[in-house]
Amino acid sequence: MTAKLTPTQIAWRAAQDIADGAYVNLGIGFPEMVARFQPPGRQAIFHTENGILGFGEAPAPGAEDWDLINAGKKAVTLKPGTAFFHHADSFAMVRGGHLDVAILGAYEVAETGDLANWSTGPKGVPAVGGAMDLVHGAKRVAVITDHVTKDGKPKLLKRCTLPLTGVACVTRVYSSLAVIDIEDGHFVLREKLPSLSLSDLQSLTGAELHIPAPVQDLVTPDL
Repeated sequence: MTAKLTPTQIAWRAAQDIADGAYVNLGIGFPEMVARFQPPGRQAIFHTENGILGFGEAPAPGAEDWDLINAGKKAVTLKPGTAFFHHADSFAMVRGGHLDVAILGAYEVAETGDLANWSTGPKGVPAVGGAMDLVHGAKRVAVITDHVTKDGKPKLLKRCTLPLTGVACVTRVYSSLAVIDIEDGHFVLREKLPSLSLSDLQSLTGAELHIPAPVQDLVTPDL
């Protein structure tokens, strides 16, 4: 397979599209990396389901306060204006449409915008969790993911085969090979790695890629 972006580079690319002052929820694990790459002059306000708004970066090793954690049980720091609240109020913010962006990981994404990011398999997450609220509460839902599975099968499909987190909810995918929008039930290619041909990218994608405009090069720093 061709060279691909690292998870850090994918996170960097997704961070470039977050507006200054946006209220943002980052999914547990890989998506949390997005917070490290806010462009100069922009500051998002990060929200976590367990009840913190406006928290800061991770503390230095050894300086953690384990009473201050995000939904992924990772230590965070406080910033001026950080707010604490009950997790029921946190989900009221989500369900009330008060988040601008949710960025999540994925097992599968369908061309219709359906998302599967949990599994009941042997190594699966035991339940869908707060993602089911985030995908229909946030104003914009994006996914960051490798373009294919570990055994080389497409993760971007015509229809998801795993249990769904949400239906018709994803609007953009930042993958290890491309940036793809979901519009009118189709994958619309916006950016791709310059070293990757359109035919090779299509062969690694489980649904047709639509190309209505010139495709931009997907270029990131070495991270």
